[in-house]
Amino acid sequence: MGVNAAVLAIDAGNSKTDAAFVAADGTVLATARAGGFQPPRVGVGAAVDVLAEAVDAARAAAVAAGTPVERPGLVLAALANADLPVEEAELTAALHARGWGGVTEVHNDTFALLRAGVDEPRGVAVVCGAGINCVGMLPDGRTARFPAIGKISGDWGGGGGLAEEALWYAARAEDGRGEATALARALPAHFGLESVYALIEALHLGRVPAARRHEMTPVLFATSAGGDRVARSLVRRQAEEIVAMASVALDRLGLLGEETPLVLGGSVLAARHPQLDADIAELLERRAPRARVRVVTAPPVLGAALLGLDRTSALPEAHARLRAHFGT
Repeated sequence: MGVNAAVLAIDAGNSKTDAAFVAADGTVLATARAGGFQPPRVGVGAAVDVLAEAVDAARAAAVAAGTPVERPGLVLAALANADLPVEEAELTAALHARGWGGVTEVHNDTFALLRAGVDEPRGVAVVCGAGINCVGMLPDGRTARFPAIGKISGDWGGGGGLAEEALWYAARAEDGRGEATALARALPAHFGLESVYALIEALHLGRVPAARRHEMTPVLFATSAGGDRVARSLVRRQAEEIVAMASVALDRLGLLGEETPLVLGGSVLAARHPQLDADIAELLERRAPRARVRVVTAPPVLGAALLGLDRTSALPEAHARLRAHFGT
């Protein structure tokens, strides 16, 4: 006879997937990790196969520990690339067809970040990792969100966007089309190259793998800290984008005039770059002075599991037990 699991929580990003079986009292029964979730690249079926690897591994871990888990009543999945309601609906159907639980809910993974950073389902979150996104929610179920699928939906920034912009300015500085910037030296030097041209060639021909492009973002922040005007302007613009998204979401939910948690997360924000943090604080004071910033580095699967416990009307003690498991 297995142990009852109230929730199967799944958090899936572009680089990794975490699954956790959670009991009604907040006890974490089993966890496992698998690869990244990338339906735009591999298709929905193959992407969900990766989620299945994590789910199956978590079940196996429970069996190995002598506490096999029963089929839970709820599957709560917080998924990257679930940016539009139509995508959430498609992914909900695909996950539900796997028969992992009685009811299946799919949400964009930024909602998991938000829930991990708040004591109740109320607040706004901005994630700035490879890309940028923002969501908000209220206890009555109302939400605020953006399409967040790149420039075609009005987005700018994130680690990938910052790296691209930094290289753009460096290339123009080197060949004379743009203003001088220390990025023209710092970016190629990071890769052991002598010029921006050499870096462009190496990226174009694959001698520097595309996966390493994100390494240019920390170089940008270091160059900004050194006083470079161009790098500094990019950091400032990122802060403006973060605050613009947060302010709009707060306003849509009627929270601009109330003290409200603003959860920040993702690799760019979790790195706590001093200038970016200072710019965000300054701009929030102008546009959303009652927002209270919280930087969250807890595993996002915690947020997915908390959302699941919310749906099952779990007691506060269950939420506390779950948070304690993840060290928050």
